[in-house]
Order: sequence, then structure tokens, then C-alpha cells
Amino acid sequence: AVTSMAGYSAPMKSISTSVKGQRSLLETFLRAQGFHIESAESGEAALEMLRKGSFAMLISDVRMPGMSGIETLRRVRHEHPALPVLLVTAFANIRSAVGAMRDGAVNYLAKPIDLEELIASVRLATERRGHAIPPARMERSVPPGIITVSPLMHAVFRDAAVIAPSETRVLITGESGVGKEVVADVIHAWSPRAKGPLVKVNCAAIPENLLESELFGHEKGSFTGAHQQRIGRFEEADGGTIFLDEIAELPPSLQAKLLRIIHDGTCRRIGSSRDFHTNARVLAATNRDLEAQIAAGKFREDLFYRLNVMELHVPPLRERPEDIVPLATHFITQFSQQPSRFSATVSACLKAYRWPGNVRELRNAMERAALLSRGEIVLPEHLPARIMGAKPDSVPAEPGDAQRLEQIEREAILKALRKNHYNRTETARELAISRRALTYKLQRLREEGVVIDPVEPAP
Repeated sequence: AVTSMAGYSAPMKSISTSVKGQRSLLETFLRAQGFHIESAESGEAALEMLRKGSFAMLISDVRMPGMSGIETLRRVRHEHPALPVLLVTAFANIRSAVGAMRDGAVNYLAKPIDLEELIASVRLATERRGHAIPPARMERSVPPGIITVSPLMHAVFRDAAVIAPSETRVLITGESGVGKEVVADVIHAWSPRAKGPLVKVNCAAIPENLLESELFGHEKGSFTGAHQQRIGRFEEADGGTIFLDEIAELPPSLQAKLLRIIHDGTCRRIGSSRDFHTNARVLAATNRDLEAQIAAGKFREDLFYRLNVMELHVPPLRERPEDIVPLATHFITQFSQQPSRFSATVSACLKAYRWPGNVRELRNAMERAALLSRGEIVLPEHLPARIMGAKPDSVPAEPGDAQRLEQIEREAILKALRKNHYNRTETARELAISRRALTYKLQRLREEGVVIDPVEPAP
């Protein structure tokens, strides 16, 4: 996508070449930030555009038909040595990342693209060249009825607002009980397909021998018990959205069939000799590490990349502790017959507990507390024993201790970044935190004046 800025003191243009769906998403996002976008379908086309116009930045995929992104980068370095280049790829590894940086890339982003990391890289590169950049735009707010004050969750919904208007497939990841289905609901509600159906299928809840019929349908008499024709969930979702929850549980026998319907929108009911076509946007969710599933031979790599055009990671409740008491208050109000409040000890226990079951576990605990309390105050004995036993530390950290802990964390993050050649995904994995949590921590460090990004190599 070529980005430009009209109405500012200097023209801003940058080129990104990738698959059509990815280009569309980048264009939508960067336009929402105030940039003007053009697009090139290949490295060759991007070079031709650069020769004819003035551009501020190139954003290119690495693997493309024809000229690769690395070769495009080298040609750009020869013809336009001062032009910043941002490379994007689903096949990131340390060797290629180092090679790209040596060839003159400003940064190297792994797919699925983190939109906050993308805009930070674009703004940093264009600021260094002295271009005027548009002020940050306000994104759509958290939807009504969703309780959150966490910056991490606000960032999830900001990304959802950018993704929703496109046709991009989305993989929603996160632990069990974090609210992945809620995010899928929001994407559908904010999309142009909102008036169409939202069809949900839990791939783990349906027996394998019935799942194919559930998804794709069957003809009358196609197997024992098929007394009439059945329309599958993909056909039901035509013109709308289909949400495939627990996608990692999809048996290998159905993964190829799913791959085809994602590729061209066509499939065949069991027992039929004719294909049907459906125009359904696919959202998928999983609480498993699909890359590990691929390595174990349990999930198709090509299907993973088809589904994972854009990833939204929903952080666990322990990474957004500021949401715990507001959510608990919301749930206790739902379940209680009269206004209820928490004792100080209960609030402390709720904050100290790790919540392995996330929001779902918190909701269940509040349903139990409402039943047992029968009054306006929820006491520790009204909580499940495992939560009641989660006592907070009795001695709070002194201010000096807190500062030392922050310094230790800062040094650990910067060390891991350098070790992993500024690859956010690998850094988050080494630090044992989510990529979203790492992005939030890096934003805070930037605000404190800490240099996060690698120095742009000399042209």
C-alpha cells in the first residue's frame, strides 16, 4: 500500500506490497490514522511507482509472486537509498531478520501484524526523515455492555474497530474463558455484515462424525439417519459471519475441506454431486498454540496461514488486574437480589488470585457468592476456598523496592529485545508474557524516553 498525506507540509507516501486481504487491512488502518493510501500488487509494480512519484516509506511483504521483498528492498536501496523500508512476513526468523536489517530495512514485523507496532514503526521512520505526520486518531470506544478499564483490552477493541470493516479473516487467541467469543461478536457488530447472520460453531463440542454435516450439510439419504436434507452452518452464514470456536479441535479430515471453502467459497454437502457457494466471513478462535500443533502434525500449516491473516490476542485476567473488581461488581449485581458490596479482604483476595479460568471463573465465583451472602456484604467465606486462600502479600513493597523492580523489568525487556533482534513475538515468548502485554510495556517505556527501536542503518 502506498501511503501519502495530503494537507500536510510534506507529502507522505509509503508502499506496502502483500496479498490482497493484507493490503486492504493495512490501507484501512493507515487511512484511519490520517494517511493516504495507494497499492502495488508486486515488488516490480512498487518499483515502477517509486520511479514515477515521491514517497516517504515502503512497506513490503517478504514472500510475494515474482520479486521477493528482500530483492525489492535491495533494488530500492540502490535506486532510493534514503527511503525507509518496513518488511512484513509470516515466515520470520532471526537469520532473515538480521539479513533484512543489514540490507537497510527500518524494521521487520512478523505476521500476524500488531497494529500498534506497525503504526509506531511508520511514525518513527517518517519522523526521522522530517515529514509532518498526522496526529493520532481516536479509535472506536469499547462497546456498550463490556466492562473493562484495562489498557490492554482497550487496545484489543481498537484493533477490532480497524479490522471489522474489512473482509479480513481473523484468528482470536487467548486462554479459555478470556472472552474470545465476545470479541468475535464485536467484530461482526462493527462490520458491514452486521445485518447478516452471525453463526457460531464450537468445533470441540460436536462429535467428529457429526461435525462435517454440521459445517457443510448433507443430502437426504446420504448416510444412516439422514432422513432429510440439512443446510450446513457455512450456508447459513452466507452474507454474514461464521465463528469457528476451538478451531484446533477440527479433525484433520475436515481441515482440507475447510481450506477449500476459505479459498474460493465453495464446498459440497455430504452425498451431493454439486458444489454450493457461500459468502461468509470467517472468524476463528483457539486457546491452543497452533504453531505447536503444526509442528506436531495435528494442524495444517496452509490452513493456519489462511485463518491467521490478522490475529487478535485477548489477554488473560491476570495480565489486566485492574478489570477484576469492576467485573466482579458487575457479576455480583447480576446475580444478587439486592445491592451487594465486597469487604476489603474479599477485594484483596480477588486481586491476589491468579484466575486460571479467567472471566468465566470470576463469573461463576460471583454467582456462588451472591447465593451464599444473602446480604449486602460479600465476605471471604462466601468465596471458593481456592480464592479465599489467595492472600495478598502482607508487607507492601517500599517505594524504593518498586523502583528497583521496575528497573529490573526494564533491563530484562531490553535485553530480550536485543537478544531476539527486536522480534516482538520471540521476545514475548522468552519473557513468558503475551505479545499484547509486551507492546503495552514498550509503549510505557517509550513514554519514559527509553529508546526501544533499533537504530536505522545508514543508507
